[in-house]
Amino acid sequence: MKSGDDAAPYRLTLTFDHAAALRELVGEVGRHLKIASRQLGVKISQRGDQVHISGGGDAVREAADVLEQLYDVALSGHHLHGSDIDQACRMLRADPGTRLLDLYSDTLAIGVGKKRIHPRSIRQRAYLNAMREHDLVFGIGPAGTGKTYLAMAMALAALFRNEVRRIVLARPAVEAGEKLGFLPGDLTEKVNPYLRPLYDALHDLVGFERADRLIQKGVIEVAPLAFMRGRTLADSFVILDEAQNTTPAQMRMFLTRIGLGSHVVVTGDVTQIDLPERQKSGLVDVLELMPEVDQVSICSFTDADVVRHPLVSAIVRAYAKSDAAAAEAEAQRKADARSLRDARRDSGGRSW
Repeated sequence: MKSGDDAAPYRLTLTFDHAAALRELVGEVGRHLKIASRQLGVKISQRGDQVHISGGGDAVREAADVLEQLYDVALSGHHLHGSDIDQACRMLRADPGTRLLDLYSDTLAIGVGKKRIHPRSIRQRAYLNAMREHDLVFGIGPAGTGKTYLAMAMALAALFRNEVRRIVLARPAVEAGEKLGFLPGDLTEKVNPYLRPLYDALHDLVGFERADRLIQKGVIEVAPLAFMRGRTLADSFVILDEAQNTTPAQMRMFLTRIGLGSHVVVTGDVTQIDLPERQKSGLVDVLELMPEVDQVSICSFTDADVVRHPLVSAIVRAYAKSDAAAAEAEAQRKADARSLRDARRDSGGRSW
């Protein structure tokens, strides 16, 4: 690959020598270049083995770095999807020093055929490393950042390497704003709606048939959090998902189940708490305590780590902005109320 000379102050031409890697970079009918153009605020076009970038100087240089790094990833044999382009643009804007090829090269072998998982952001990579090195890991962040999926991948890899004897997946049975009412069927059918996201990740990684066989044999257990009381989970990889919906008592109960030879991952999003009003979240509570405990890792994700549809990242940012404005308004309201009380106290309670 060669970088051409600037034909204008804010125009750059990149020449890519490898046709197959260039096709991966460009995408079907230029779809990938359109995504990069939209995300980076520049105009990108292709002609033969050359890609032309035009726009503001800093934006053009940023776009060139993104395209060159994605080309290197494609050159190494990885297939690029539109989500990879979107993720790379957002990640490199947030963390310019990131090297994409390093992330794609840090693969996790699941043990099922040629299935391999790789981190798609530096925080996902730190999360995987934390799970490799610590017995208790907290993955905190917005929806779509891969917290549960990567934990499931790590659990399956540990199981198939015989590092643990079983996988235990738990979730608090709390509705997200809707009352499900009476559910027919046996116990498994009653709790299934709460646990569906865990099954989805499991099926995606090992397939429906193998997942069902492992569940039938008891090698993988999926259960509501309440079923953990009184148990000791030894030689297990345990994942507690949606932990923001636990109470402090439930979180304490769960964490004290950890047995010898076990690894525990707790995931949650503290901005999506579905507990009754004024009920403190067990995840919020435990995060205030854990910095004082050794051998515990807390990994935090941001909207730059979202790996779902590009809209999800924008939605997360919009809600975060709204929440920050609401918190600022509430803080101002409380400050005004305190000032009014202080003024009344200083005036001896007189009104005027």
